[in-house]
Amino acid sequence: MDLFDSFLVRAALAGLGVALAAAPLGCFVVWRRMAYFGEATAHASILGVAMALAFSTSIFAGVLIVALLMGWAVSVLSGRGYAMDTLLGVMAHSALAIGLVAVSLLQGVRIDLMAYLFGDILAVSQIDLLVIWIGAALVLALLWWRWSALLTATLSSDLAHAAGINPRREQMVLTIALALVVAVAIKVVGVLLIAALLIIPAAAARGFSSTPERMALLAAGIGAFSAIGGLQLAFAFDTPTGPTIVCLAAACFAGGSLLNLLRNAA
Repeated sequence: MDLFDSFLVRAALAGLGVALAAAPLGCFVVWRRMAYFGEATAHASILGVAMALAFSTSIFAGVLIVALLMGWAVSVLSGRGYAMDTLLGVMAHSALAIGLVAVSLLQGVRIDLMAYLFGDILAVSQIDLLVIWIGAALVLALLWWRWSALLTATLSSDLAHAAGINPRREQMVLTIALALVVAVAIKVVGVLLIAALLIIPAAAARGFSSTPERMALLAAGIGAFSAIGGLQLAFAFDTPTGPTIVCLAAACFAGGSLLNLLRNAA
């Protein structure tokens, strides 16, 4: 029997691929305080699902296009009379609501909405697995290529300009990487929990890291542990897989925070 015929093997590899891509990107989300931006992009992806189903095209392509459009719209509208958190709040929840209404209006299409909202990692096919790992490889390659420039732009826009780096270009690089992660992660943890997989492993790694590179590697390790461990716990206790993965990541964050408190108190 082909190894990839096992749904548990496919689920484990899918979770691992998403975690390895999301965690290093999540470090930049944490450093730049872009948590709400990540959530807005993720919420918009349900509109991409609706568009893909309406036009009978790839879910991955639909989600990727809408996520990119959301990032572009936020970049264009930011600083034009609205505070960033207000703008992201309006766009995130509007896109989610419009997407849910659009899905309900589709005629002749059977859709498991819960699978898109909370993920359905156990239903990952071999094609889904290939798409996830290609997307993850693209994200990691993009971050590796622009790592130094992204760090400089994150530290200070003035420093970036002095070094000949365009901060807006680096912001667009992050937007593209974020859209890719959202597109590949929707099958694993769903629209509502993608931001958690970005933020929680990075936040858990922050207190134990002395360099950005170490934080990215540790976050990837925590993300991978949460994905594999969450899958095993979900299988053992018959709980929803996506939320269980996020719960294990949250437990890692809580444990790490407690260790930091004890270490600082000593």
